[in-house]
Amino acid sequence: MKRNNLIKGFLYLGIASFSIGCTNLDEEILDGVPNATTAGGTVNTSATLQSAYEGLRDFNGQGGVYAMDEMSTDAMVGPTRGGDWDDNGAWRQIHTHTWAPDHPEVRNAWNHLLSNAYKCNLIIENGGTAAEVAQARFLRAWYYYNVIDLFGQAPYRPAGSALTDDPKVWTRSEATEFFIKELEAIVGALPARTANDASIANKDAAHFLLAKFYLNKAVFTAADPAGPYTFAAADMTKVVQNVDAISNTLASNYWLNFSPNNNTSSEVIFSSKNNKGGDGGNMQSKWRMGNHYNQTPDGWNGFATVADYYSTFNAADNRAHHAVSGYKFTVDAAGKGIGFLEGQMYKDGVVSSANALKDRNNNPMDFTRALTLITSGKTLETAGVRAIKYIPDADNLGQPDNDLVLMRYADALLMKAEAIARGGSGSVGDIMTRLATRAGVAAAPATLDGIYAERGRELWWEGWRRNDAIRFGKFLAARGLKPYTSDKKYVLYPIPAEALFNSNISQNAGY
Repeated sequence: MKRNNLIKGFLYLGIASFSIGCTNLDEEILDGVPNATTAGGTVNTSATLQSAYEGLRDFNGQGGVYAMDEMSTDAMVGPTRGGDWDDNGAWRQIHTHTWAPDHPEVRNAWNHLLSNAYKCNLIIENGGTAAEVAQARFLRAWYYYNVIDLFGQAPYRPAGSALTDDPKVWTRSEATEFFIKELEAIVGALPARTANDASIANKDAAHFLLAKFYLNKAVFTAADPAGPYTFAAADMTKVVQNVDAISNTLASNYWLNFSPNNNTSSEVIFSSKNNKGGDGGNMQSKWRMGNHYNQTPDGWNGFATVADYYSTFNAADNRAHHAVSGYKFTVDAAGKGIGFLEGQMYKDGVVSSANALKDRNNNPMDFTRALTLITSGKTLETAGVRAIKYIPDADNLGQPDNDLVLMRYADALLMKAEAIARGGSGSVGDIMTRLATRAGVAAAPATLDGIYAERGRELWWEGWRRNDAIRFGKFLAARGLKPYTSDKKYVLYPIPAEALFNSNISQNAGY
């Protein structure tokens, strides 16, 4: 027994993934961490807040929450290419819904989300200024939104409890209700969005996150996480109201949202800030995780999209095929180097036989839609359509200036259209037309099927596909490279094995 208590203590102090807490759902969350945890000193709330913001960079990379949100769907796959990208089958397990409680990316996501929420609690209860506390409460709600979405259960610690005590656990419904109330309580205390810098918690971001909570409330409070879901008209109207309260506007150019200077886009509601050549997350992964080693930018030759998903895009859709002038990036036969890359690739931005690229085995670098989970033969390195969502920062490919977009106004507009289609009060107006016109294609119908398809095209590889697929009842369905219906347990990820030392938490059903 003593050994188990010691193990729990090391887990709570080391990864801090369970030290998140509150008194109850009607009172302020308090962690109850003694000052001894800061070596006898006071908490530097300003520095801790900065650290809580830096925690958003965990979303920059290709693993963790991002892989769990995208690779578990029809949008992304991580095939094994010979000796590359096998990682004991970790990526294939996510795509094929065969993960287990010991999966490394599941564990990493759990630890990152809850340890960052813990930092927010330190600010809230250790004398932060009013502005710091408001920002910390917003960031905590963001981290918890992802915990609720991915894992269902959410650990918390009552005030005054020792770090070695087992944290208590919210049900999914309890956590959802708490954070809706929390966001509604703080939205007025947050500043307006700062022009050219969406990296600071702001009113628009709070309204966006409230809209997400209300849109998914039927999922988060369902008796069975796999559904069926009953979307209350009142909740859907709340989505509409919160979207209408957002002050952002659509950018005239879709790709401004993903350029190195995307901080200037009026469409970005909330972002994780990166600085060229300096502070930043693993933003380079946004082009390197799929690019071949011999491309420009050079890559890690990993992830690809699934043919069925790629086929939902019109060939004229600017969101899928984009040319960037002035850069000598690798391009396809149409001279497009951003978006989805298919077919023969050419170097230096020039389509010519002299510029045709080859892979490391001297085979043509011809990216094909045909793809298997374990590639082989002449297409070992080239199977799969690749994708670049962020325009590479040519001035510093390794430490780019691109900010990671966490919330975007186009998403908010599509949430509004969906909420109205589900019974909310309001008018869709020209939402679908505005998005389609910018993309250069015909507008999708404002039906649930049309909105789901448009969300897939507008928000591809932005981290929302799993959330959308579950809400629309499509996540478990058979699809390319997963030709079977998944067990319903996979709508939630398992609680990581290490977390089960907590006697108050139980493994999610089916694991």
